[in-house]
Amino acid sequence: MALTGEGLRARCARELDRSPRGFLRSAWLHEAFLAVPREHFVPDRVWWPAPGPDGRYALLDRAERPRAWLKAVYLPGAALITQIDDGAVAPTGPATGRFTSSISSPGVVVELLRHLAPEPGDKVLEIGTGTGYTTALLAHRVGAARVVTVEIDPRLATRAEGRLRALGRAVRVVRGDGEPGHAPGAPYDRIVATASVRRVPPAWLAQLAPGGTLVAPLDTPYGHDLLVRLTGDGRGAATGRAVAPVEFMRLRGQRAPRPYGSLGWPPEAEAADWETLRVSVDGDGQRVRVGD
Repeated sequence: MALTGEGLRARCARELDRSPRGFLRSAWLHEAFLAVPREHFVPDRVWWPAPGPDGRYALLDRAERPRAWLKAVYLPGAALITQIDDGAVAPTGPATGRFTSSISSPGVVVELLRHLAPEPGDKVLEIGTGTGYTTALLAHRVGAARVVTVEIDPRLATRAEGRLRALGRAVRVVRGDGEPGHAPGAPYDRIVATASVRRVPPAWLAQLAPGGTLVAPLDTPYGHDLLVRLTGDGRGAATGRAVAPVEFMRLRGQRAPRPYGSLGWPPEAEAADWETLRVSVDGDGQRVRVGD
């Protein structure tokens, strides 16, 4: 049987249908996943995220191993690394270095968008275009004209914009730092970040419509990120809760470590408590508390 993107996409969708962190009866997301070819957005050369025995990350080259490359694109739990050390490492072979961009696994993308829950016609701001794949899923749901996406790396932005246009999704791609958001398009009904933050930027909250939803990965003291879902009041404040453990690359402007106490984390917070965490952010700072 011929190996095709369409066939692998359908198989991946079936696996996500059965996953407790998959579609969970989100019909629009299931339909969008099947409609948007993930392979269209994945670069021909990507690194596998787990190091080999030699400590290096193996390169998957579409030209040399097309079947292995395509299978990797549709593994539900596999992210693929698209950039190391902010592009200083060329994708010419196995490599070491710091991951600075990727295409998140199908499962993580689905979970991110399921919690975002955009409605048709919503105005959406995405922080971190990356390959443009998540952008395309958003455009499929709300319409390309209703999506603004911001990418700090001009090379990634140009490639993603070309891929989106080739697929008929002419989304507004803004080249620049996503931490200030994109005020000219505000207010937004939904804001989603595909890079983690140590503190939710005040600009995102200021640009969120009253009752709007913000979904972002938040750095934690636990050694991994937590996806948080916040509801804005339209006046620069938002409250919500942690919804899932995840791992994302850090927003460039927030890479430097900071004491967790200065970021509103209580000293009594423990990893096992993540499902009870409540988060509030406003002009006075960020606060994380355990329990209701």
